[in-house]
Amino acid sequence: MQEKDILKLFTDTGALLSGHFRLSSGLHSGNYFQCALLLQYPDIAEKLCGELASYFKDDKPTCVIAPALGGVIVSYEIARNLKVKSLFTERVEGKMVLRRGFDLKKEDRVLVVEDVITTGLSTNEVLEVVKSKGAKIIGVGCVVDRSGKTLDFGVRLKSLVRLDFPTYRQEDCPLCKKGIKIKKPGSR
Repeated sequence: MQEKDILKLFTDTGALLSGHFRLSSGLHSGNYFQCALLLQYPDIAEKLCGELASYFKDDKPTCVIAPALGGVIVSYEIARNLKVKSLFTERVEGKMVLRRGFDLKKEDRVLVVEDVITTGLSTNEVLEVVKSKGAKIIGVGCVVDRSGKTLDFGVRLKSLVRLDFPTYRQEDCPLCKKGIKIKKPGSR
């Protein structure tokens, strides 16, 4: 799929929002990708995640892992496509961990995935969990990279859409200065 086709899916499903948002990173933005609104449609989730999975198939992952909550569907659909297990991490007292009996082995070849990457903080936290288990990280994939810069996770990064929507620290946010009410739709 072309990037413009994917963006049209976001628009058509109401998943590309405009307004004033506090992102999970703490940054502010006039745009927000609410991937849950897009991924609520199994046919769309299957198509997008299948495309993302195709970029990592030759790397022969044994496991796909994502941060909860936003990456859970992405991890599951990519893992289903690759016929491997799907895990997710959760925050416990501010620290990203594996729970629910999930575990990784040293022989695992792990693909880390996300719905949207802005700063890469959650992705880096998941990467640290994988490294702590001694498993091999084969890449990072995301539906949307809105970082606006080249992120370096030490492995290959592939996104289906790459956009540079401006983000602001609260003290520099022009939307705050205009008094526009802020929304916090993220999971952190």
